[in-house]
Amino acid sequence: MLLLPKLINFALLTVNRFHIDESHGVSHALDVLHHSHNILESELPNHPYLETQRNIVYTSALMHDLCDKKYMNETTGVQNIDTFLQTNTTLTTDEIQVVDKIISTMSYSKVKTKGYPDLGKYQMAYHIVREADLLSAYDVDRSIIYNMNNVVVDFSSSLENALSLFEVRMFKHNEDNLFVTEYSKKLSLQLEKKALDRIRIWKILSNEP
Repeated sequence: MLLLPKLINFALLTVNRFHIDESHGVSHALDVLHHSHNILESELPNHPYLETQRNIVYTSALMHDLCDKKYMNETTGVQNIDTFLQTNTTLTTDEIQVVDKIISTMSYSKVKTKGYPDLGKYQMAYHIVREADLLSAYDVDRSIIYNMNNVVVDFSSSLENALSLFEVRMFKHNEDNLFVTEYSKKLSLQLEKKALDRIRIWKILSNEP
């Protein structure tokens, strides 16, 4: 637990420094952290070694968007994270390198173009954080907010972009076999239903006079 306050404080400072909007800010990082925790706990009975990788999972969850190329130079972002982890945590050099590998290869776009990296004994830790980020992305409003801050200011266009994203990407995650854990497979179906209901309501609201 002592690690988390330091990581969250650093996340807040980095979000403010690089003007990262709320769609990829601290709230999202905390959401990914919670999903990561739940997935990890569900996998422990079959993979007890994950207990020794808990700090890697939690750190990767909180740091994963603090080097996002949408907001900064990715290499610079990773270097900033490394400097912080080296001087403010007890993570070893090897553990920090694993965190770097996870957060620099886990995005949807990189997985679709390059596939999964080989992280050896840390492969499940990688999938836990990657899946947690995918689960967090089922938030329709978050997609709208991202579009309004980074793509088009106009709300109607942002809503249209968000709905399109869910049709062409989000609702195909299971079809594309992007979840390897049973926990995420089940939860993603529940989140998909919630997203569909949210979209239904947005369509009603967008047609109000």
